[in-house]
Amino acid sequence: QVELVESGGGLVQAGGSLRLSCAASGRIFGIGAMGWYRQAPGNQRELVATITGRGSTNYADFVKDRFTISRDNAKNTVYLQMNSLKPEDTAVYYCNAVVSFRTYWGQGTQVTVSS
Repeated sequence: QVELVESGGGLVQAGGSLRLSCAASGRIFGIGAMGWYRQAPGNQRELVATITGRGSTNYADFVKDRFTISRDNAKNTVYLQMNSLKPEDTAVYYCNAVVSFRTYWGQGTQVTVSS
């Protein structure tokens, strides 16, 4: 079994920054793509950013030039650096990872941006 644990969420003022981390543990022999998604109250979960095992990245238009996804394969960890945060970025942020062709999700971390 694989477990993903997010950290780094919290309350920040508009224009501020946060860095989310997501560490994978368990029976892992290699991780494929990893990603961050978010879900605001009343909304569907939406993609924020993804990164392949080789480091290719993809971003939602609403976070381009503000958020950066990265990963440390030695630590089985994916990061999301969030800058210039806006109140509309308020949501629960979830990470996921593809391990042995199965997709696993973390429990989510709350990010709240005040105006």
